[in-house]
Amino acid sequence: MASGADAATNRMHPDRTFAWADHAAMRGFIEQVGLGAVFAQTSKGPRVAHVPALFLSDDRIGFHLSRHNDLAAHLMDGEALFVVQGPHAYVSPDWYGLDDQVPTWNYVTVELEGHVTATDRDGLIAMIDAVSARQEAMLAPKPGWTRDKMRQGLFDRMLGGITGYSFEIKAWRGTRKLGQNKPEAVRASVADALHANGQSEIAMLMRGTIA
Repeated sequence: MASGADAATNRMHPDRTFAWADHAAMRGFIEQVGLGAVFAQTSKGPRVAHVPALFLSDDRIGFHLSRHNDLAAHLMDGEALFVVQGPHAYVSPDWYGLDDQVPTWNYVTVELEGHVTATDRDGLIAMIDAVSARQEAMLAPKPGWTRDKMRQGLFDRMLGGITGYSFEIKAWRGTRKLGQNKPEAVRASVADALHANGQSEIAMLMRGTIA
């Protein structure tokens, strides 16, 4: 975990109460969500693409894009941000049971800063196979899909329309804004209200902050 001036630059939210610095937990969160947004500057201005992500190692993520995506040509060797968002919910001041409160939004998110390079054909195929295998495993007992089920030659033709990338992580910035700046009884009250309004995921995370 960074300290001093470095700690301030490695936080998305200015309140350090909400800072999340556990890389292993953030990795687990990213793997659970599975989908992230890649942001980069292009000659046409800033662009974003939403992509399934796969950890290739502890500090490297793999993803792919259509060759026609505005970002595709700008990620052959350049800098980018990768953002993954989790459960989130509006919090009404009425749920606090305290005077003089204002509305807020609770959420969990991770932002990764890094360097992107294009992968070769074998690396791209390996990523596609790994992502589909991971997701298909979660659909058991349905028999898993593999590209062997495709008509011969079709996968290779479709592969020509996409590019694979490797994202080397240079900085991790995580935020878990779950009311940690409020008393435990208040967090419990807000979690109950969120659960009652169908926001069970964020309510469960809030309850996890209560000793």
